[in-house]
Amino acid sequence: MKKKHKIFLIGLLIVAVIFLSGMLILQRVTYHPSVQALQAAASQQMYHVDETPEVVYFEPIKPVSDTAILFYQGALVEEKSYSIWASKLAENGHSVFLIRHPLNLAVLAADKAQKVLDEYDIGSYVIGGHSLGGVMASRFAHAQMENPLKAPVLKGVFFLASYPDEKGSLQNSSLPVLSVTGSNDGVLNQETYQKNKVFLPQKTVYYVIEGGNHAGFGSYGAQKGDSSPDITNNRQQEAVFTTLQNWLDTLPE
Repeated sequence: MKKKHKIFLIGLLIVAVIFLSGMLILQRVTYHPSVQALQAAASQQMYHVDETPEVVYFEPIKPVSDTAILFYQGALVEEKSYSIWASKLAENGHSVFLIRHPLNLAVLAADKAQKVLDEYDIGSYVIGGHSLGGVMASRFAHAQMENPLKAPVLKGVFFLASYPDEKGSLQNSSLPVLSVTGSNDGVLNQETYQKNKVFLPQKTVYYVIEGGNHAGFGSYGAQKGDSSPDITNNRQQEAVFTTLQNWLDTLPE
């Protein structure tokens, strides 16, 4: 009995060591928000920031629309890394929800947006994501399209250096869709991006940020495999904000 107990404890110790080692490795490869992004993630004169285990919520002091913006982060990127453009949208009266995922991987909880829709008073919404987050956001949108009268109403989908796959196909949707890429993106698989345009509506709006790269859609420093940008991160953040704002202005009431 004592021998079995000893073997059990040794096995438990090995599992604990493997788990802790994995967490340390994951922490090392995770992309963390810049100082500027962390500053933007704090409440300011024009917006209030509320944090829960599920979301970082940018609530505008003077809302101009009841259409909320739900966002899924790129793989291994902390959600606050997108706080700069999110805060700019909040300053302009839009509610923005940067949704948190287990281990910063949207693929582990593609339907996480539903918790936000259930817990907050949202009249309508758009959903989007960066890189892998965009793929998962489109899958969520695809599922919602099966029940178009379900409240709150989905009003659009946007992709930042991303695309839908077959499971998230929006091909037959009448929803407004925006696809934004950077000309210097070294991470986005261009072949797959072009091929998967078949899963987008014909009226999809495409926009290229000249000089922008993959990591520049957030603010978390350089990303492995990415190309160098020809513009500053501040300029790309401004471009992301402006592009999203202009698209939001075109959405039907």
